[in-house]
Amino acid sequence: MSFKKMKRVVTVLVSILFLNSFTSRADEGMWLLSLIGKNYEQMQKAGFQLTPDDIYNVNKACIKDAIVGLGNEGSPFRHFCTGEIISEQGLLLTNHHCGFGMIQSHSTVNHDYLQDGFWAYEKSQELPNQGTTASILIRMEDVTKEVLSKLNDRMTEKERAEKIKEATEPIVNKAIEGTNYKAYVANMFSGNQFFLFVYVIYKDVRLVGAPPSSMGKFGGDTDNWMWPRHTADFSLFRIYTAPDGSPAAYAKENIPLKPKHFLPISSAGVKEGDFAMILGFPGTTNRFITSYGLEETMDIVNKLRFEIRTVKINVLRAEMAASQSTKIKYASKYASCSNYWKYSEQQNKALKNLNTMDIKKQNEVGFGFFANLSGNPKYKDALPLIEKGYNSRKPYMAARMYLAEALWSGADLPSLAGSWKGLIDSLKSNDAGTVERTVKKMQKSAENFYKDYNPETEKKLMIALFSYAYKNMDKNYYPDFFKTVEKKYKGDFTKFVEDLFAKSVFATQEKMDKFLKSPRADVLEKDMAVITGGSILDKYLEVNQLIQKDADDLKKGERLFIDGVLQMSTRRALAPDANSTIRLTYGTVKQYEPRDGVTYHYYTTLKGVMEKENPASTEFFVPEKLKELFKNQDFGKYVNGKNEIVTCFITNNDITGGNSGSPVINGKGELIGTAFDGNSEAMSGDIDFETNLQRCINLDVRYMLFIVDKFANAQNLIEEMKIVK
Repeated sequence: MSFKKMKRVVTVLVSILFLNSFTSRADEGMWLLSLIGKNYEQMQKAGFQLTPDDIYNVNKACIKDAIVGLGNEGSPFRHFCTGEIISEQGLLLTNHHCGFGMIQSHSTVNHDYLQDGFWAYEKSQELPNQGTTASILIRMEDVTKEVLSKLNDRMTEKERAEKIKEATEPIVNKAIEGTNYKAYVANMFSGNQFFLFVYVIYKDVRLVGAPPSSMGKFGGDTDNWMWPRHTADFSLFRIYTAPDGSPAAYAKENIPLKPKHFLPISSAGVKEGDFAMILGFPGTTNRFITSYGLEETMDIVNKLRFEIRTVKINVLRAEMAASQSTKIKYASKYASCSNYWKYSEQQNKALKNLNTMDIKKQNEVGFGFFANLSGNPKYKDALPLIEKGYNSRKPYMAARMYLAEALWSGADLPSLAGSWKGLIDSLKSNDAGTVERTVKKMQKSAENFYKDYNPETEKKLMIALFSYAYKNMDKNYYPDFFKTVEKKYKGDFTKFVEDLFAKSVFATQEKMDKFLKSPRADVLEKDMAVITGGSILDKYLEVNQLIQKDADDLKKGERLFIDGVLQMSTRRALAPDANSTIRLTYGTVKQYEPRDGVTYHYYTTLKGVMEKENPASTEFFVPEKLKELFKNQDFGKYVNGKNEIVTCFITNNDITGGNSGSPVINGKGELIGTAFDGNSEAMSGDIDFETNLQRCINLDVRYMLFIVDKFANAQNLIEEMKIVK
């Protein structure tokens, strides 16, 4: 055999071995909709009965027209959750935890929708949610050739970024010309591919219904990321448009959306082995991460996030237990904090149990063989550049975690006060118009802030988190106000915080309202909260600049590494990492064995809710009406063949954050459930998909129907859905 032929054979073998750790199984991969034809044969074998055109087609109504990305006006393309349209009147189903912040924003002590639930029995009762957006994909297009034609290997990463921006602007402008659409170009595979996404974005999204949090969050932190699960994790919204059907901000004259497509709801239920397809907007995965990046994720990001948030959570739990008013005000903040607090711990456990670090290192040995055999010197540079980038930023990443998690966003007051520099600059400008506009903006900001604010809770958070950061972070990255605490307060953060609240105009809404009636720049410049927040922000920006020092090398190394992976996978399709663009995953309903001697069944029932009930625990409280319905077996038509109300079921679909609320669809294109969680044994999934353990936890759609119909008596909503057997 000639040397050249031997080299080719070795390259192929190395590629095969290397790619075994990457996407190769039918149930793994978050696939771009325009490319699902490549998976069609596998989907058919799994039980899919439709065609790719039934999912994605730019010329006719199809399933993608019923899939909604939930976002905010400031960043509508960064979808925090997914929803699905389930009626011809724009009714939208998503998770309870996706709507939690909106439910909380409408709650008061007198009308506690978190505690009691909320149901609109006619459209006039539906509640608007300013700033929430609902995006529906119009079309997508591969524009890789157009973008790459403007780039070359001699460019720096900064030059490359500028050229990409220059190349994508006309593509976006052409795509939306003469329409009310919005568009952007997303990079895939670390800048090796580029896709255009065109959306219609609706701005009037109204709350329609939600069960009490005791049901919508049943199990709380204890059950979060766990199976078996019994959570009624759903809420209902409605999309409204201007009378002509175009996107419009909230207005009384707006009308319900008339969608191109909505999902019929199957009441037939699921059995093991049934096909299950999920469409949604997964946030972020990092399947191509190297061992160097994995070390940073485990030893710095996950470790410190869990440790710091533990301090915050302990304070919030005590405060929320002591006062219903505080519980309402901090409910959404607590939920946001606790979700990835537990995730961080569980992901580290899963990564260690699955030996992911060693697998990554073995992959890198294989990549090294490929780089040497490829004949292209750029691949030899990839891993050394990545190693250098991660090693150089280790101390800065740890410092940034403390600054961000403990000091800037641990309590709310520092970030509010630290962001008011714009008002100081306006007041100094002596421009009456500028001052008036800025003051009005700050008044609105303050109004929103103090609605969910309790001074005593903020004090306790600041004392606990400031003290923790002071004791544990590297002194080289202390913000300047720590020096003040050392010198003036002898390191006593309790005295410092008490003094801050006694003197700062930010301490209470009353003080702030009084200040804004006659604002002065010198008062703000001397304010302890402004000085504290400003010093945290200054140090954060300084540390972030240090992190960026070798960022170009790291970015280039990762781009070249993934480019090499793509070159090695010409015979096998790879799915790009999730990046909040719409994706499809497919799999089956499937039980699993998490450990020796333990098998988890594929569904749970309402009986399990009653078995978990613990009146002494806020996490396992069961409303009296639900207990009455169960006692009387008043289940209506929503039972399975055993006369059970199925609450949740599991599938082996590939999902991550952002998929929350995504529809689970059967082989006929009918809704069977709503995805809401992953399982703790496979929290490594964002980095390393584990076929035998990876499960998606879903609300059974019949449990949603049962609650809407029998628990809430909202037959008005049942009547507008298309329920099929």
